[in-house]
Amino acid sequence: MAKYQELADTVFRGDAAKCRELSLKLVDGGAGPIEILNEGLYVGMAFVGDKFKSGEMFIPEVLRAANAMHESMDVLRPLLTETEEISKGTVVFGTVQGDLHDIGKNLVCMMLEGGGFNVVDIGVDIPAEKFVEEVKKNKAKVLGISTLLTMTMPSIDDVVKAVRADNVAKDVKIMIGGAPVTRQYADLIGVDGYAPDATGAVDVTNELCK
Repeated sequence: MAKYQELADTVFRGDAAKCRELSLKLVDGGAGPIEILNEGLYVGMAFVGDKFKSGEMFIPEVLRAANAMHESMDVLRPLLTETEEISKGTVVFGTVQGDLHDIGKNLVCMMLEGGGFNVVDIGVDIPAEKFVEEVKKNKAKVLGISTLLTMTMPSIDDVVKAVRADNVAKDVKIMIGGAPVTRQYADLIGVDGYAPDATGAVDVTNELCK
């Protein structure tokens, strides 16, 4: 809707202060938080994702847009009583044991949040049993597993096996990604999705949550 377009454009530009100001103005004007999210914030982040995918935006610009969106979320969060009310579903996301890299993971988490998902970022260097625990605790629809190191790729398989062996966690959809990860590897270990980049992760997660 037209009245939310300025907020979407401001998210795209990455103007955090203006995002907060516009969100407060919309709330004061009687706009509902769900509408502000769906018609403003998510539209803006979807445009960011398209531009990132086409190579017209780069990681620093995407991070600025995500931070701007978070400023608006700080305004809206007190008005939202149930996370699932505003969310397409919960995604637990982490980097496997032995890998301390987090820039790619952080970008994916921000893009997923901008795409309308409740994201639980469990960090880096995470053992398989912690992934299982977090999936169960958060009733996740999707589990995202990443690594940047070829030497830690076997840890992805360890996580998948641990999750599938657990009677409660076994039905979660699993998506993997990271620099050394390929679609062929994803097929080999039997996961539900593979994403080559942050924008792809949003697309795959949308498919897995249908």
